[in-house]
Amino acid sequence: MKLFDVYPLYDVTPVKAEGITLTDDKGETYLDFYGGHAVISIGHAHPHYVKRLKAQLDQMSFYSNSIHNPLQEALSQKLGSLSQCQEYQLFLCNSGAEANENALKLASFHTGKARVIAFRNSFHGRTSAAVAVTDNPKINAPINQQHQVDFVSLNDFEAFDQVISRGNHCAVILEALQGVGGLDEPTTPFYQFIVQKCKEHGVLVIADEVQSGFGRSGKFFAFQHHGIQPDIISMAKGMGNGFPVGGILIHKLLKPSFGMLGTTFGGNHLACVACLAVLEVIEKEDLIQNAAHMETCFRRQASQIPRIKKVKGRGLMLGLEFEFEVADLRKRLIYNQHMFTGGSANKKLLRFLPALNSTQKDITLFFERLQNELS
Repeated sequence: MKLFDVYPLYDVTPVKAEGITLTDDKGETYLDFYGGHAVISIGHAHPHYVKRLKAQLDQMSFYSNSIHNPLQEALSQKLGSLSQCQEYQLFLCNSGAEANENALKLASFHTGKARVIAFRNSFHGRTSAAVAVTDNPKINAPINQQHQVDFVSLNDFEAFDQVISRGNHCAVILEALQGVGGLDEPTTPFYQFIVQKCKEHGVLVIADEVQSGFGRSGKFFAFQHHGIQPDIISMAKGMGNGFPVGGILIHKLLKPSFGMLGTTFGGNHLACVACLAVLEVIEKEDLIQNAAHMETCFRRQASQIPRIKKVKGRGLMLGLEFEFEVADLRKRLIYNQHMFTGGSANKKLLRFLPALNSTQKDITLFFERLQNELS
């Protein structure tokens, strides 16, 4: 049997990882400045993380949500405290797409309405409703197009006002910092305008923090840079440091009912321990503050390279924009400089999502290798 060939693969086979370093099957080491799509939040094989998961494996790895799981309660309390979102309720699933799917479904249940407002260059996942609110027709199959979605450009006050005034919307879904789209973000006045208009029209605000959450932006959630409060917050990638975990935070004003949402694997014992370990490391090592500090270091070193047109993003969710398309540069950085970076819908942007415990030394090494390839 062959694999279903949907991923363009680089000719590298990592077999071991530690911190921000990958080692391949030939013994060559690579600097990981991409973190597997922002998943590796506390570094590969962090000792505390490994210890916690091994201990849980010795006890119990899984049972369904038909029984009481104290780890879910512990995770809920820890997450509420560290994120300063104690007024929310937690529903656990397995991925970012599932988180957004459940967020949209919940908004529709709550309002009794069907239409959604989403934004140009957005990416919210590949399941049915999540892909429908993603601005990429290449991955939007005919079966997904039954969903009713209005797309608006970021920071276009007039267009947003016109669309939401038509009525029948259950939700607005918004990335506070677009990942796949190329690190564009709403301005604070625009985000606050969205929240105000949604209150006026009885529409829920869904903050998609799947990539930007868990400290990556220099705050626990990226929307916290804008002084607003969403109704639902979706999250996933950095939650489990590689173990599949997703979830939504649901404001206490939204009331649950049995059977409204459900999952087989979501919130299982290993997933909860993985997430708890990540939160414990983030807190103990002050990694949210570190992400903010590393952004300053990154921007300072980037300013010394004339060929860089612009630095985009926040915290350790960053991009370098050039005057040229970067696909070939990405390839050369892997094969010549042994360094992983990311791309986006912006073909001139290199994207960086290293572990939140990256150091100034790591950033200096990154720019040395980048300079080597640009010379």
